[in-house]
Amino acid sequence: MQAAFPSAVPEIPVKSVSAAVEYYRERLGFTVDWGGEEVGLAGVSRGHCRMFLANAEFRAERGNSAPVLIWLNLPSKEEVNALFREWTVSMSKLMSSPEMKPWGLYEFTVADLDGNLFRVFHDCGTPEMQARE
Repeated sequence: MQAAFPSAVPEIPVKSVSAAVEYYRERLGFTVDWGGEEVGLAGVSRGHCRMFLANAEFRAERGNSAPVLIWLNLPSKEEVNALFREWTVSMSKLMSSPEMKPWGLYEFTVADLDGNLFRVFHDCGTPEMQARE
């Protein structure tokens, strides 16, 4: 029997947990669930998406460092566009506008304060997804 995996929870490398928490809350619309600078780690969430924001001291044992790339798969092009509009209004660090890519994804990219990137996309490229468009 093969075990079903839960949603992955990435650890995002940040310089300052406090500054990152503020950006994720104020600009990207995440909820701060726990933690802070004193432990070097904070949990943030938005909908079913959960992430940990970890400073260099907390990450020292593992050695992971910025930047990292996180892909956020949204259910429709309309939701990609809506999130882009929301993050435009909140003055997030948008790196690109939504556009159809040759590999079949409709996507845009946003950065956090530490240069970590989020590619927000909808998969339009597969025949199954094209049939639903």
